[in-house]
Amino acid sequence: MQEQHISTAFDRDLEGIQSNIMKMGGLVEAAMTDSARALNDRDVELAERVRADDKKIDALEMLINEDCARLIALRAPMASDLRAVLSVMKIAGALERVGDYAKNLAKRTSLLIGSATIEGLEGSLLRMIKEVEAMLGDVLNAYVARDTNLAEAVRLRDHTVDQMYNGLFREILTHMMEDPRNISTCMHLHFIAKNVERMGDHVTNIAEQVIYAVSGELPEDARPKGILAVADDL
Repeated sequence: MQEQHISTAFDRDLEGIQSNIMKMGGLVEAAMTDSARALNDRDVELAERVRADDKKIDALEMLINEDCARLIALRAPMASDLRAVLSVMKIAGALERVGDYAKNLAKRTSLLIGSATIEGLEGSLLRMIKEVEAMLGDVLNAYVARDTNLAEAVRLRDHTVDQMYNGLFREILTHMMEDPRNISTCMHLHFIAKNVERMGDHVTNIAEQVIYAVSGELPEDARPKGILAVADDL
């Protein structure tokens, strides 16, 4: 009876933490959507809102980590229960990093005010952001449903994001060589593209944590990576 009571209390506490994970995920998804729209519309006010709202994401990560530490101390979870708590902490950390990159995208919006839109390039960038945002939505669904198949599918889609980044990098170089007046704008767009590629990496890390939480094992095979452009900064 005592063990059942402890188990019930643990499940209740973990459910509260998982609820905050989903709330955090929703805020990160909104940050990605809004930062992309701010970029497309050159909307400085929206970009500033994304930057301000990042504090909410940071606060939730701190709360989740504190609640996880308290849960471990009070309930002393073992085996799969401990695995679930540790995975939650890592997922929260990955979501916080994605939120930071969304904030970085928003920061670049003000620097692009007054710059000409480079035909085709920004459309490709927005499609890349949309792909990573879709991956994030799917991996959060996989977390809730404990769906390792969906998590693995998200994990493999990181290769698509890498390929999109490589294609964008080549486009950026082409525009810079064709017209030196594009160099400043292209540098900012490359910074954004690299940040989006890193978002994809963190979403993929979340997928791996979902697999670990459910199965007890991290994927053994290295996920396929596109050959990323050598230069991280132009």
